[in-house]
Amino acid sequence: MGTEGSTVLEPLWQGLPPLDSGALSSSASCALPSHYEAVKTAREFTRATLGGWELCDHFDNVTLVVSELVTNALRHGLPTATTPELDPPVRLHLMRWSARLVCAVRDPSRKAPLSADADGEGGAGAIAELIDLSDYTAESGRGLFLVESFSDSWGWQPLDGALPGKVVWALFRLGPISPA
Repeated sequence: MGTEGSTVLEPLWQGLPPLDSGALSSSASCALPSHYEAVKTAREFTRATLGGWELCDHFDNVTLVVSELVTNALRHGLPTATTPELDPPVRLHLMRWSARLVCAVRDPSRKAPLSADADGEGGAGAIAELIDLSDYTAESGRGLFLVESFSDSWGWQPLDGALPGKVVWALFRLGPISPA
């Protein structure tokens, strides 16, 4: 994400105590190819990264959310024709602050992850309108419901600048980093 990270992730700070966005304590990024094996790669990368950050107790929820975000990026965020200038087309970013972890997935589409409301903004409030929870046998359509359920907050932001597309992010609140 580079220098665009602070701007792209600005909605993360809404409703939370102020945070010096330059106080990022750790970050990691993983390029993902445009095939579904990339979901496994993203899970393994997340496991290794969280292990290195001593956040193994958050692994299950974070990995589930990462899997859903990457699956959605692969399923809905890639153009039908390959785009050679976007190699790789999907990228996973994990960013840790003292009390927050953000998982962000970039893909080349500028389409909202949800389009349930009239202005096309999408968002967590639109999930209830899109998902029929009475259909327990459905094999798809619950990804963003799971993201909303297992993270503390989520959203998306279109990218401006050299990189086309959008970033879909999920926020997890953590305990503070213990001194070493």
